[in-house]
Amino acid sequence: MRTFSFKYKGKKIFIPVEECRTIFQRGTGLMLRNDDKALLFRFTRKGKSAIHSFFCKPFIAVWFNGDEIIDVKLIKRWQIFIKPRKKFDLLLEIPTTNYFSKNFISTTS
Repeated sequence: MRTFSFKYKGKKIFIPVEECRTIFQRGTGLMLRNDDKALLFRFTRKGKSAIHSFFCKPFIAVWFNGDEIIDVKLIKRWQIFIKPRKKFDLLLEIPTTNYFSKNFISTTS
């Protein structure tokens, strides 16, 4: 676990994250997890890869391009092909049961 920090709506947020580095970690993400750890995915190239929420509890997806947040979405169960508006190089997934998700839930749809 490490702490990841970023600014959201003028507020500095420090959140403990588990960084997903291996192919297995990246492929499974929050699938079948019972804990509420936030996951951080770093990508070597910017892109608009889609994610899904099969076998996941609801979570907040926060996409970054460098230090800039480019999109935030509340992801419900069993959604397919979820993409941000712009290219990204970092993705943060925060389960809605995580304490830090309260910073986003009232502003996402």
